[in-house]
Amino acid sequence: MPHVIVKLYPGRTDAVKRQLAEKIADDVAAIADCKRKSISVAIEEIDPKDWAEKVYRPDIIENENSIVIQPGYNPFE
Repeated sequence: MPHVIVKLYPGRTDAVKRQLAEKIADDVAAIADCKRKSISVAIEEIDPKDWAEKVYRPDIIENENSIVIQPGYNPFE
């Protein structure tokens, strides 16, 4: 606890993804007041052509009550 999933377009190096995951884990530990060793971070690369149906619809539209920061775009508009 907690587990964070980051979904993004492909193209970042493994080093960049590792840096992103480390920073996220450090911030989660500090802000959520939990031990760093209890945090896991996954990174899922999603093809841009699949983003609307694989991410936006299921994770944002269908879970709008859990979204803390709304995106400033809508691929369906």
